[in-house]
Amino acid sequence: MIGEIIAIGNELTSGRITNTTSAFAARELFLAGHEIYAMHTIGDTPKLIGEALKRAIRRVDFVIVTGGLGPTTDDLTNEAVAEALQRPATLNEAILEKIRSQLRDPDGQLDALEKLAWLPEGAEVLSAEERMAGHLLVHDDIPIFFLPGVPVQAQKLLVDIVLPCLSGWSGCNKYQRMRLYKTVGLPEHKINQRLMPLEQEEQVSVGYYPVDFEVHVSLSVSGSSAEEADILLNDAEQRIKEALGDYIYGTDRETLAEVVGNLLRAKRLMFSTAESCTGGLISSQLTSVPGSSEWFAGGVVAYSNHVKEVLLNVDRDLLRNYGAVSGHVARAMAARLAARVGTKISLSVTGIAGPGGGTKEKPVGTVYIGLFYKNKVKDTLHHFSGGRKEIQEMTAQTALDMVRRVLLAD
Repeated sequence: MIGEIIAIGNELTSGRITNTTSAFAARELFLAGHEIYAMHTIGDTPKLIGEALKRAIRRVDFVIVTGGLGPTTDDLTNEAVAEALQRPATLNEAILEKIRSQLRDPDGQLDALEKLAWLPEGAEVLSAEERMAGHLLVHDDIPIFFLPGVPVQAQKLLVDIVLPCLSGWSGCNKYQRMRLYKTVGLPEHKINQRLMPLEQEEQVSVGYYPVDFEVHVSLSVSGSSAEEADILLNDAEQRIKEALGDYIYGTDRETLAEVVGNLLRAKRLMFSTAESCTGGLISSQLTSVPGSSEWFAGGVVAYSNHVKEVLLNVDRDLLRNYGAVSGHVARAMAARLAARVGTKISLSVTGIAGPGGGTKEKPVGTVYIGLFYKNKVKDTLHHFSGGRKEIQEMTAQTALDMVRRVLLAD
């Protein structure tokens, strides 16, 4: 299905708050097989809200509206919808009773919160169990989902209620399948060159999206039946995998850290990290994966030479003769940490993230990555560009991808 997202709120148009809800919704809808025609951010102006909504329902299969559903005077979404679609505001007794039951002092607060119970005629509450506002209005056979502006509330309703509702919507007569392939290590233009023959196929659409230091490739197919759509998806997927090989590290919601963790779990390996220039970024990414304790032993942030000596047993002579940013020290950090904590695979990074600290021989962006595995240790030299944050993130990504490729090749 093709949809449109409308985010409402002066706090969004003024830049005081970043609109993360629309990005989350677009991503989840895409992964569920839907296409987003347009995304809008507008202020708390009833006329603009009404115009945007009427325009949307004339050109898409569904609409998602976020924000402006609260009890304060600047929350005007329901009023704007009631006027624009000629659906008079109607008191929802169930919502009113729920509000009353949750108030300790009904007389003092009920008048202010009663506004939450007035919905456009025909609107249905998305979930009677949830505390947050949210309702569905079907207008001219187009489902319009109204979600709260608070990101965590909108995201919960979207995942738990909206997506399942859309998956079974009877008005959808198309059979679409979508998949997102996440790649690392290959530039966008080279990916494009490899997939150009696939772009010429009817019923197949391919898109390219740089995301930080990765390139995500979207695949969308459309069939006249569910069986045809599945066949088209499988065929196109095989061609993408043949064209991109192990540059693809995952699909859809998978992260690089999650993929590395799954490989480590499958091989029953415990992993450790010794970080200098990334300051714990790699460990943070790894521990963000649920269940990472099964395969991640821990990490050491050895920023100073003293800590490298004391915690990692890096020889002082190595630091003195080659410097902290060197292949010798990177190898020592990985191997000595593995020996100290008893892991069979260990990763290390040491480099110059900037903006200062660089020299002619070792400019800002110089990074060595060490990897200990199967009682062997190696290092690789990299020259990254950008600001401090970019260099740190690129280092973390490159290091984790190195681990992934080593495990895949094993």
